[in-house]
Amino acid sequence: MSNTASPNQNNSNYTPFEFDNTITFEDVRKDHQQFTDERNWRKYHTPRNLLMALNGEIGELNELFQWRGDENCPVGLENWTKEEKEHLGEELSDCIIYLCALASKCNVDLPKACLEKMQKNRKKYSVDKVLQASNSQVESAAERNKYFTKESSE
Repeated sequence: MSNTASPNQNNSNYTPFEFDNTITFEDVRKDHQQFTDERNWRKYHTPRNLLMALNGEIGELNELFQWRGDENCPVGLENWTKEEKEHLGEELSDCIIYLCALASKCNVDLPKACLEKMQKNRKKYSVDKVLQASNSQVESAAERNKYFTKESSE
């Protein structure tokens, strides 16, 4: 088995992918700000316009996966060509760049907000609740979702 197999496959060779930890969201934000300032584009980069641009980039990202089916999009995308993976990296980058710019324009500390949201998710989707819901024989989504209502997470 390859080392990009899903961790859910109980594969002892699985090594999770890791990002380069020397590059930060702040590096991306600063570089994009310099890029836009050099072109005098700051006046166009309102929160609304950045969100619309982000949505456009999400659409372009979606097109890369559209119609391929899950079998052609395995973890690691080993069956994608070098060019396809490079294009994927470019589209993902466009999304992150616009997301960082939007967060900056809205005065949201994105890395901090991400970590705070993960803490909320840990509380709402506790391991016990998730395992109880996934191990149950409940077929309907409504029944499974009862484990994750606001009342049950408090």
